Amino acid sequence: MQKSWHLSRRTFLQATGVALGLPLLEGMTPVGRLAKAAEQAAAPKRLACFYVPNGVNNSAWIPPTAGPGYELASAHEPLRDLRDEFSILSGIGHVDIESGHAGGDTFLTGAVLNATPGYDYKNTISLDQLVAEHFTPFTRFPSMELSRYGGTGSARATHTMSYSREGVALAAESSPQRVFERLFAQGDADSRKAMKQYYADERSILDAVLGDAKALNRRLGKTDQRKLDEYLTAVRSVEQQVTRSEAWLSIPKPQVDASAINLELRGDSTDDLRDYLRTMFDLIFLAYQTDTTRVSTFQIHREVTSQVFSSFLGFNDRYHGLSHHGGDPDALDKLAKIDRFHIEQLAYFLTRLKSAKEGEGNLLDRTLVVYGSGMNNGDTGGHYSTNIPVLFAGGRGLGVRQGQHLAYRNSGEARFQEQPAAPPLANLYATILQHLEVPVDTFSSSTGLIAELSR
Repeated sequence: MQKSWHLSRRTFLQATGVALGLPLLEGMTPVGRLAKAAEQAAAPKRLACFYVPNGVNNSAWIPPTAGPGYELASAHEPLRDLRDEFSILSGIGHVDIESGHAGGDTFLTGAVLNATPGYDYKNTISLDQLVAEHFTPFTRFPSMELSRYGGTGSARATHTMSYSREGVALAAESSPQRVFERLFAQGDADSRKAMKQYYADERSILDAVLGDAKALNRRLGKTDQRKLDEYLTAVRSVEQQVTRSEAWLSIPKPQVDASAINLELRGDSTDDLRDYLRTMFDLIFLAYQTDTTRVSTFQIHREVTSQVFSSFLGFNDRYHGLSHHGGDPDALDKLAKIDRFHIEQLAYFLTRLKSAKEGEGNLLDRTLVVYGSGMNNGDTGGHYSTNIPVLFAGGRGLGVRQGQHLAYRNSGEARFQEQPAAPPLANLYATILQHLEVPVDTFSSSTGLIAELSR
């Protein structure tokens, strides 16, 4: 029998394209209040989250000693001049999550991906997006999602760290040029007029989707109704994005000098990796310095990457292959060199933040930085979800106590067996939310706060 309803797949794809191409933008503020809200936010708080895949060489990553006066691990030597600005948490991890390379999907969510009946894969809101919702009224872009590969990837093989309140992956941008244009390109009167028309067209598409879906919903079973409702929640958030973007059209973007930044670099270039990473860190820095956004994520590599480091480290082994090291000393040594290479780039970013004055302090004082991996390759090259590498930096102006190694006995290191058991990684995230003054009591599997990180 021919159905009397028809929901255009093309219409859905167009709406989905908007959802994937823009960050989560909620809490709409009328245009007349946007500038005022920003002016009132004289002391912004910020969050930056960075991800590396494949775990680390634990012997070079976990510091030899614990506590405030700990001895730096060799992987963290590039951060020696910043040792009072960061802490290492060893032995920590999320509760009951999948092991292996799905850690990229869950690093900022803590979700048990197959725990929802009727779903093989169901993620939840990521830490950055929860913060972005709270900071929405103050900046042009509530969040910025970046990665070397761009887009969303696929389930359990993500190209992004960020997930909406509905658990939908938010597409990351990989092009420095496009990031810069989005953040800082002013546009002329014609381009603004074109954008207004674009937003009007998008609103028409969304109206069509919602109208057709309302008719469709009456013909679906309960399971399909639930799935459709989740999708429509995402569509309504796109409506809010469009409204908010329209409001910001009349407010000029900040002017920045990009003459020292190579915006033509590509994320998929192997030989330009160091320059590419520093360019992306420069763009995050500029976004924070101009208060264009206060929340960012950057997936430095995707899981199972075939990246080689011959141009920088002198060997051609593929990154993912080294994570299956089997305890081989040569493979572990190469993995340690990769870890240190990444920490050198992080040190570059943290140094830029600390060197930039802001009020009585600097940008790093009011920025919280999470850096880590969603898996642990252990002593034999297995892929585990426990004892994942986590570095937490910044926030001294927000009441954070840094300069520590919080060693938990779950690290598997004999020298730390007298230390307390590790709390869930979500406790770190709950602590971050408290210092950012986001009004929530818990996050994911959190059981409390990490008191040692607060002054």
